[in-house]
Amino acid sequence: MPSNTNPNIYTVSRLNAEVRLLLENEMGIVWLIGEVSNFSSPVSGHWYLTLKDSRAQVKCAMFKGNNRFVNFKPKNGQQVLVKARLSLYEPRGDYQIIIESMQPEGDGRLQQEFDQLKMKLASEGLFAQTLKKSLPEHPRCVGVITSKTGAALHDILQVLRRRDPSLPIIIYPTLVQGEDASIQIAQAIGCANSRAECDVLIVGRGGGSLEDLWCFNSEIVARTIAASQIPIISAVGHEIDVTIADFVADVRAPTPSAAAELVSRDNTNKKQAFQAYRHKIASAMRHYFAQQKFELKQLQHRLDRQHPANRLQRQQQQLDEYSMRLERAVQARINKTQQHLDRQRHQLQLLSPEKILRNQQYLLSSKEREMNEAMKRYLVSSRHTFTRLMDKMNAVSPLATLSRGYSITQNAQGDVIHNTSEVQQGDLIVTRLKDGEIRSIVK
Repeated sequence: MPSNTNPNIYTVSRLNAEVRLLLENEMGIVWLIGEVSNFSSPVSGHWYLTLKDSRAQVKCAMFKGNNRFVNFKPKNGQQVLVKARLSLYEPRGDYQIIIESMQPEGDGRLQQEFDQLKMKLASEGLFAQTLKKSLPEHPRCVGVITSKTGAALHDILQVLRRRDPSLPIIIYPTLVQGEDASIQIAQAIGCANSRAECDVLIVGRGGGSLEDLWCFNSEIVARTIAASQIPIISAVGHEIDVTIADFVADVRAPTPSAAAELVSRDNTNKKQAFQAYRHKIASAMRHYFAQQKFELKQLQHRLDRQHPANRLQRQQQQLDEYSMRLERAVQARINKTQQHLDRQRHQLQLLSPEKILRNQQYLLSSKEREMNEAMKRYLVSSRHTFTRLMDKMNAVSPLATLSRGYSITQNAQGDVIHNTSEVQQGDLIVTRLKDGEIRSIVK
């Protein structure tokens, strides 16, 4: 038999520990969409749930240090998008994921796609400041790529007419929302570059939700902006709205009106140049901070994998499981005891003298009713029998004979006299008739 000290022979604990480390170190962060089921939130504040789709499911844990940042409480049946890391719950050998963030599936999916495309393009260098083209100091013609019926075009034209009425403007109308908007925007940028009519382009629209602005987060628009030979100002939404187009464009303007001010000539040219440089610096800083934030997240993730808090979280999860198992066991014990008490109470009720007395009283009443019914039936039967016997007796009764005109003669002792030899002169005889008797002396 091989020795237990052989390093090639695993114990179950060692196997589970190494599998957990393998999952946590090799897989890294994953994004997952699924339906919430079996959600529970024990007193510890941690969340435990199962994410499933039509063919599979996976167990999940989200510790209170992370779930306190979730602005909604998950419900069974809800579709969510989670950012998580893979792990293994060693005591049971259960593969699970540890959720770090959670969002409703709709907005979360768009945000995930935004982040993924942003990281992809950043890694390719499309946001690099070395690729940014300077805006012309005195534009000769301005191109505007936006909706011909939108408020953004009205704002841009109003600013340009006020600040520099002589500046030529060419409008390249396009959709700025919907499925076909990305293609049309890219085509408009390509058209402006092929016609070479303008020396600066403003690409944008008014504000809206993340979904409304989504065409400016598409890869085709981003790559078309990066490939443009004409400097492009991104003017999408309001100042708080940020799109992929903002990162790729040469200059980002907080609003369409601000973009018009950047390209128009007036007495504030120096201010405009300063604003342009300020926006470029701000864009560079945003790019730098985005890169630093990405690297910080990577380092944080590596640190998290080795952080003692992970072990504490696993122990807290185990404690929660023991707590829930103890609660279920106590409840089961209480239920069992209650059932036993119910059975004992039922048996005691069956043996209660009061109940026995009620049963005996009911039985006595039942027997009394049965006896009364039997007596009635007996009396009826007896009357019937008596009547029948009376009829038979009357049929053979001497009285019946007397009623037909016959008589019976008896001596003084009441004996029936059958012939004359049974009497002598001077004897008293009684002759019984139908309606009475006659007493006579024999002569």
